[in-house]
Amino acid sequence: MNDQSSALCDSAEIAIDFDQGCHHRAKIGYVLLATEQTIQDDVMKLRPDGVGIHLARVPIPDSITNETLATQAELLAAAAATLLPDGSLDVICYACTSGSLVIGEQRVFAELSKGQPTAVTTSLITGVMRALNTVGARRIVVGTPYLDEINQREVQYMSARGFDILAIEGLNLEKDSDMVRVTPGFIKDFALTLDREDADAIFISCGALRTLDVVGEIEAIVKKPVICSNQAMIWDTLRLAGIDDRFSGYGQLLGEY
Repeated sequence: MNDQSSALCDSAEIAIDFDQGCHHRAKIGYVLLATEQTIQDDVMKLRPDGVGIHLARVPIPDSITNETLATQAELLAAAAATLLPDGSLDVICYACTSGSLVIGEQRVFAELSKGQPTAVTTSLITGVMRALNTVGARRIVVGTPYLDEINQREVQYMSARGFDILAIEGLNLEKDSDMVRVTPGFIKDFALTLDREDADAIFISCGALRTLDVVGEIEAIVKKPVICSNQAMIWDTLRLAGIDDRFSGYGQLLGEY
């Protein structure tokens, strides 16, 4: 290199100004199914200023069964590892209700920790159960889009953790691409048919359903807590990240707790 080129490439000592970046309050990661189309919109809709949302995906066919969900366990670590390799992620969540309970929370946490060893780990079913406990709900009616085999697993899983599942009703949909097309109006009507006087709360399960759009309306009618997957997950991950922002119109969970 000649003297002229060397002079052109010489890196002078420059005083660079740094701050904490766009996501100075928290950075939250979500591992989604490859088929997922609803969660991304919901978490961005309720993203507080200064909070970063970081998304990864794991392969799965357009078929939601116990078998296809169980295969997710081996994929979680690699997916988690694709997010922010500098170790700055605060919280990471496996964003699938049915997958969380089929795999089991402890296995989910272990796999996520392999990919993000410094982040707090959680799962969608974990957030749901924390939310139900927070609003004081033990006796629950549940609506899902799932096949019966997944509904049975959900009842077993939640019952073993102290919840009294009074009734569960599914729409018997196998494809995620069908679940994402169920209209919010139908979900609202479906939820209202589930309610019963002795239920402490209604839980609408599945991140693919657009329940967040109508959860506040349902709760206003039934006069009791209504928990849905994405509402609970957003609340759980924000609180774990130390973010206490409240949101009106999405049920008492996000508005009061």
